[in-house]
Amino acid sequence: MKTNLLLLIAALFIVASSFAQTPPPDGLVSPEVHADGKVTFRLRAPKAAEVTLFGDWVPPGTKLPMTKDAEGVWSTTVGPIEATIHLYSFTVDGVTMADPVNPRIKLRQRTSASLVEVPQKGAPWEVRDVPHGSVESNWLRTRVINGETRQVFVYTPPGYEKNPKQRYPVLYLLHGSGDTAESWTQVGATNLILDNLIAEKKAKPMIIVMPLGHAVPFGSPRELAAKNVPLMEEYVLKDLMPWAEAKYRVAPGRQNRAIAGLSMGGGQAFAIGFGHLDLFSAIGVFSSAPGQDWATKNKPVLDDAKGTNAKLNVFWYGVGDKDPVFTRAKEASDLFNKQQIRHTFRTYEGGLHTWPIWRRCLSEFAPLLFQGNKTGA
Repeated sequence: MKTNLLLLIAALFIVASSFAQTPPPDGLVSPEVHADGKVTFRLRAPKAAEVTLFGDWVPPGTKLPMTKDAEGVWSTTVGPIEATIHLYSFTVDGVTMADPVNPRIKLRQRTSASLVEVPQKGAPWEVRDVPHGSVESNWLRTRVINGETRQVFVYTPPGYEKNPKQRYPVLYLLHGSGDTAESWTQVGATNLILDNLIAEKKAKPMIIVMPLGHAVPFGSPRELAAKNVPLMEEYVLKDLMPWAEAKYRVAPGRQNRAIAGLSMGGGQAFAIGFGHLDLFSAIGVFSSAPGQDWATKNKPVLDDAKGTNAKLNVFWYGVGDKDPVFTRAKEASDLFNKQQIRHTFRTYEGGLHTWPIWRRCLSEFAPLLFQGNKTGA
């Protein structure tokens, strides 16, 4: 009995200690989105000498000053800013950090950032009362990339589970440098965009496969980083596509297959899509430009406009006009025009290299896909 009592006292002491070590919840509100589209950011840092804010609605390197009140809370109000998702972070005495009281985090290969959503009624990425598809997290062992087991997210459209004989076209959707496999759903709202477009009958129901796009470790030396695109191409063709099209009910044939990506993923879409027009009938490139040797490698594609245009149902190219890659993207579009390669070149006024642009790109690209295709059992 005495031993049991001592054990009980010890257990209570451990529990009490754990509660004592847990800091009390901070009632601070950050970010606070106002009805007029302005946003207030706050950070409790009473001992800090300087705190600044960075948000993706301003050019890279911009430091927005914050002021401290008598309680040691730093704050600033910005905007109104565009009604969509935005990344932001604080810099406290030279150290960059996410917002500690905001649970919405954008995971990245290096310093992660916080997310704030400014709502817009009727936006393609709005959460609506419509039939919703599913997003599955898969783990795929790859033979191509050192036998690694890599994460793949897959969107299946509403009703996918109801008719086991129905087959669907597939879009392989690639993320940007520094992102993770879940970026297209976590920040890009891919599933919500497709749910809404499908409900409005603006897009065909489709499967979307979203893999991890860093075939070599992020931040590798230049010599190793140069292998990322060719290794990713091999991974997509030899591991990802056979796995996805065996596990999910993908309709057969190139007419039912598309590839697209943003930034780094756009470069991969250029390489994989144009290098394999026997496999893909649609290509989407968001905020990217082809590599320096792309035109040389794809000279037969560029020189045979009639054959290339016959194979490509959709070639869609989008970029913001304030994006650092804009000049190179415009040069690439000019080359396609010169070679008479049919494509849509979409520019967004004031657009930076950010997720608000990529959400819009996907919202405009997806409705163009697989129109007129016949899929089924």
